[in-house]
Amino acid sequence: MRAVLPPELRPDRAVVRRSAGSWTLQSTLHRHGLGPVAGVDEAGRGACAGPLVVAACVLRPGDAKRLDGLTDSKLLTPSAREEYYTLIRRRAQDLSVVVIPPEEVDRRGVHVANVEGMRRAVAGLATVPGYVLTDGFAVRGFGTPALAVPKGDQVAACVAAASVLAKVTRDRIMVALDAEFPQYGFAEHKGYCTPDHDEAMLANGPSRVHRYSFVNVRAARDGVRPPVVGYDEEGAEADLVDDDPIESGLGEDLAEGLVHNGALAVGTSEGSRGGVAP
Repeated sequence: MRAVLPPELRPDRAVVRRSAGSWTLQSTLHRHGLGPVAGVDEAGRGACAGPLVVAACVLRPGDAKRLDGLTDSKLLTPSAREEYYTLIRRRAQDLSVVVIPPEEVDRRGVHVANVEGMRRAVAGLATVPGYVLTDGFAVRGFGTPALAVPKGDQVAACVAAASVLAKVTRDRIMVALDAEFPQYGFAEHKGYCTPDHDEAMLANGPSRVHRYSFVNVRAARDGVRPPVVGYDEEGAEADLVDDDPIESGLGEDLAEGLVHNGALAVGTSEGSRGGVAP
């Protein structure tokens, strides 16, 4: 059991407010000797074709001005993403990008492949980070303390940088696949589940780069019109992927706000306050 220090011996815990800016959490961890801080994010989780791409990125603490305006890649225009991509690759202290092919996504399931990709991306960094920030849900197995940050790609610059690296890398892959499979329109929808994509699959059948763990892909393979569901801003149909048993435990974690991987005490305890404030 972990020994609990008496209140008078416990160090003060930092409270980080979201309104303080996207570099504040990383800067606070650095000041407390927990750097370098790596952000991790993925692109293509909701797509029914193409790879899942996961990136890890460590930004230099003094680059806030150079990367001003950096945020979630989905909120940036394609031209802005390309500019930040080039700048991040030139300025980042460390980065790692992992491409997970669709057959591995099918074999392992989207969530398991995503989590394993995050571990591989962090392991691919040249220097072991002192802390890892993930977007939305807790991930264990980094071998270093980690913190899940809701909407992390909007409130933590290093997570936003990882999202840009993953998104641009994947978009370039999908544009290249469009040249090989022009009948599906990958250059437009990037493999996400859109009505046009569903119609193309129904007319031509799925390709080798489609994910057959998705209901709409299997329906198109069998010549059946896929079920009609709602589409999000990327055209992703979350309801079309088969249930992943690991997903069932995420709701409780997300309800708690920030979730730690258990390697280091984070949050509140008797006689102390800490964590990230709304």
